[in-house]
Amino acid sequence: MTVVIGFEGSANKIGIGIIRDGEVLSNPRRTYITPGQGKSDCVTLTSRCEALEQAGLKPADIDCCGIHKGPGMGAPLVTVALVARTVAQLWGKPLLGVNHCIGHIEMGRLITQADNPTVLYVSGGNTQVIAYSERRYRIFGETIDIAVGNCLDRFARVIKISNDPSPGYNIEQMAKKGSQYVELPYTVKGMDVSFSGILSYIEVSVLLVR
Repeated sequence: MTVVIGFEGSANKIGIGIIRDGEVLSNPRRTYITPGQGKSDCVTLTSRCEALEQAGLKPADIDCCGIHKGPGMGAPLVTVALVARTVAQLWGKPLLGVNHCIGHIEMGRLITQADNPTVLYVSGGNTQVIAYSERRYRIFGETIDIAVGNCLDRFARVIKISNDPSPGYNIEQMAKKGSQYVELPYTVKGMDVSFSGILSYIEVSVLLVR
């Protein structure tokens, strides 16, 4: 059996998970909260190796260290890369770089056990319809302006929704309590989509209310 510890930090979150032959043993995450939204204790909490504690393992049980090598935001990527390299050297384990996008896709395929799926890939910087064909990932359609994740993040900042545990989750919980639906503008062009109109509509609406 192969046990891998993975380090992910593309933006304002850090995730350190452990997988054993496709089974997720632990997956703790921490979100950085800016001073305007509340005190951040991200550094203190993540200084403890929660992933090992949750999985009930020791460093000697780990076979390999995986690292998210991009795409993502430069500063978080560099910081997490430094941590992962240090851990790999201290534990004497090989370090394996993983593409951010492929990591998302393969994680979903692993958890769902889907065979050769067509994937709707939605993250902070990407919104794409992807499938694997002839040993390559093929993009059939994608956003031509702003990604859904980025749109939700910016919407949350406009109306001052907390970033903890994530803007999208908090928006969803608030929406469940609502009873009025608002039609938002978006565009579909062939297999591509455009969401910038949604954000502009919301920003203008908030300004008018104020």
